[in-house]
Amino acid sequence: MYIGSTGSRGLHHLVYEVVDNAVDEAMAGHCDRIKVELLADGGCRVTDNGRGIPVGTVKGEGKPAVEVVLTTLHAGGKFGGKGYQVSGGLHGVGVSVVNALSERLVVEVARNGKLHRQEFLRGKPKAKLKVVKPIKRSGTTVTFWPDPEIFTDEREFKADTLVQRLREMAFLNKGLEIQLIDERVEPEVKEVFRYTGGIVDFVKHLNASRDAVNKRVVYFETKAENHELEVSMQWTTTFNESVFTFANNINTHEGGMHEEGFRRSLTRVITNYARSKGILKDKDDALIGEDCREGLTAIISVKLRSPQFEGQTKTKLGNTEIRSFVETEMNRRFSEFMEEHPSEARAICNKVISAQRARLEARKARDLVRRKSLLESSTLPGKLADCQTRDPHEAELLIVEGDSAGGSAKQARQREFQAVLPLRGKILNVERARLAKILENKEIQAIITAVGTGIGEEFDIGKCRYHKIISMADADVDGSHIKTLLLTFFFRYMPELIDAGYIYVAQTPLFRVPTSRGKALYFKNEVELEAYKETHPGLKMDSTPRFKGLGEMNPAELWETTLDPENRTLLKVTMEDAALAEEIFSTLMGEDVEARKNFIQRNAKDVRFLDI
Repeated sequence: MYIGSTGSRGLHHLVYEVVDNAVDEAMAGHCDRIKVELLADGGCRVTDNGRGIPVGTVKGEGKPAVEVVLTTLHAGGKFGGKGYQVSGGLHGVGVSVVNALSERLVVEVARNGKLHRQEFLRGKPKAKLKVVKPIKRSGTTVTFWPDPEIFTDEREFKADTLVQRLREMAFLNKGLEIQLIDERVEPEVKEVFRYTGGIVDFVKHLNASRDAVNKRVVYFETKAENHELEVSMQWTTTFNESVFTFANNINTHEGGMHEEGFRRSLTRVITNYARSKGILKDKDDALIGEDCREGLTAIISVKLRSPQFEGQTKTKLGNTEIRSFVETEMNRRFSEFMEEHPSEARAICNKVISAQRARLEARKARDLVRRKSLLESSTLPGKLADCQTRDPHEAELLIVEGDSAGGSAKQARQREFQAVLPLRGKILNVERARLAKILENKEIQAIITAVGTGIGEEFDIGKCRYHKIISMADADVDGSHIKTLLLTFFFRYMPELIDAGYIYVAQTPLFRVPTSRGKALYFKNEVELEAYKETHPGLKMDSTPRFKGLGEMNPAELWETTLDPENRTLLKVTMEDAALAEEIFSTLMGEDVEARKNFIQRNAKDVRFLDI
């Protein structure tokens, strides 16, 4: 319940929970170094140089505080108002859940000149807390080994997954050093993250492969009695907005009150400045938020005492008082920046006005794909084979590569709830185009019209006609490219569908193996096929035909492997870390060829294991 799953996501969440506790010490000013070690025996060790978890006996418990923290929910220093002014973590359960889900856990606390140690087995103390030796330093070390009875499918930590999270934490906490050491490889790999520029460096990192409009990054920080705010902004020559918000280091990718305050102020400050300097004439149309955010990369980080989270994934900040705080400080500090740096301010205004003109040009194109209502299907694309149900909770849209595959899918589908939309070739790469050009693409027009939500400022998720939108493409390189193009479109222009859990990727087979019983076995990649061959040594390669594409399957095969809800495998597309998704899409689909080449070379060794 607290870590999300018992797969890879939940496994790595265990590390994040322990690291979050150490980061809380850093935010309180008591820690400036955290070390994460991936051990050769499958364990993980997290060490900080903070004050150390208290070891004194808790009144009414009869046990030392460190044991209470490790065995009782909601017993950490962030509860009761006496621990931390601000802290991370969505649930406040921290190491107690890590302890419960670990086969073994060892905690070592350096505090008051002594090193204390206690060991736990599946959440229960193996022995009492004991003093090991005198020590001069202070801090906490937690070493744990995930329980194989819980994490049955995935127990190997992925260094690349942890790198992204740890780097983000270092960006958000200026001057904090976080080390990641992987002892499982020879020679040992060590990465160190420490950013003296904090979120300014974060913005520069995200914009590394883009051309900046304002070379000087807009940055300010401000503090009040119960709130802290940091803002960093830079516009680029790209067409997409990349605004990321954090509350107490938690990635609030659903936004919330701090983002509302930021958006309100951003448009007001730019409009007032452009009008006052004559850059935007009185006769010109008013600027809107969409204009001001085109090409913007921004980090908004707030820290507050009692964050209230809500939304689809509990990552939307609901504290209403933070909205006015952010808006007021943005009005004051961003206006000061614009006045103090006129050349940067003019470049920003010119970029925004250019975006405004493009938006007005796109209005006509957008009208081409606007729908009248959910029930009037006269404007639906002709190539769409719609389903019979009008209940979006039951309806599925299968976006299929090619007319031949579309023909097979139309014959194989269940007409009652499955609609088929075949695409002709690859859709436009939306990462490199403005909305006006995107809306001229007939395949994208068909997708927008079929989905029914509209796009841009007219987007309305309540009008979505299908609550399962499934990308179906061949299990080869071209198919993966098509799926990536589709995901780029949904990420850039319909991210709300991803947040709502409506976007899926079908796992289509690459190999078909006949059996002696007349049935067939299907494998989605060479890894699965090789594993099967190892247990069936008599299998001949000639008897394992490789599909050339979905269009080669007959309707019965397509239904059995890809369309039948009882047998198929669908991957739900989620966005746990929007900043990481932004970086990957920008790298893979953007203009910087060298950055894309480097990414491919770094990850080539893992490509045969990718699901999509």
